[in-house]
Amino acid sequence: MVTKIHCAHILVEKQSVALEIKAKIAAGESFSKLAQQYSIDVSKKRGGDLGLFGRGVMVKEFEKAAFALEKGQISDIVKTQFGYHIIKRLD
Repeated sequence: MVTKIHCAHILVEKQSVALEIKAKIAAGESFSKLAQQYSIDVSKKRGGDLGLFGRGVMVKEFEKAAFALEKGQISDIVKTQFGYHIIKRLD
């Protein structure tokens, strides 16, 4: 069982903006550049990179989605108390 994963994310306040970003990712735009442009999280400076984290660190909805991803996979939009996340598993 994997105990730690490496992810990046894009966090926005509105679902409509998250949907726009998902479309741009699907069209081949860079996840990290979109994170730098749109994310409201401090990780935007690192292209959304959250580094390695284990279970019990992130809020439940985020953790469940992140740990379900395969390396390189991008999540559906995940709603938490902070807003709308798009998560990419890096490793």
